[in-house]
Amino acid sequence: MYQTFLSSPGDYRKLRVYQVTTVIYDLTYYFTQHYLQRGDRTIDQMVQAARSGKQNIIEGNEAATTSLESNIKLTNVARASLAELLTDYEDYLRVRNLPLWDATHPRYERIRSYARSEELQQEYQALMPRLTAEELCNLTITLIHQADYLLGRLLKSQQNRFLEEGGIRERMSKERREARRRGSDRN
Repeated sequence: MYQTFLSSPGDYRKLRVYQVTTVIYDLTYYFTQHYLQRGDRTIDQMVQAARSGKQNIIEGNEAATTSLESNIKLTNVARASLAELLTDYEDYLRVRNLPLWDATHPRYERIRSYARSEELQQEYQALMPRLTAEELCNLTITLIHQADYLLGRLLKSQQNRFLEEGGIRERMSKERREARRRGSDRN
């Protein structure tokens, strides 16, 4: 029986980081439409960074079928896009003299807890219109930090998988040698 050298990608929709980046994208789209002025170039940049954070998880997952290297690269692109988006949110708060909710802010722990909860996934769309710009920024910033942490763990897992399995050429060569060995064993 032949083994396959092609990796089967898992369902990216089940990845917690994909779920978090979907919320980040939706919150960002809403935020840019409601709190930035029409024609502001930042709108497109923020939406595209949020989209890239989400879409590169999908693309990397699918690329893993033939290239663990591409999977790693695209996961890192997702992470870099979210870092860019984080700076846009921080800039928004800073130039408007709004607080960034760090560990000293009274709402910091509550928002971190909410960002990790299952309720967020179920409620965020209904919640968006009730949030101020400050609240929406800080919630999204918290989610970006969460996604960054999860992407870091995903990258580590992908690295370990690459070290264990190797690249596609290594897997193909191994399978070819095994196929030849099985063929010579039959003779």
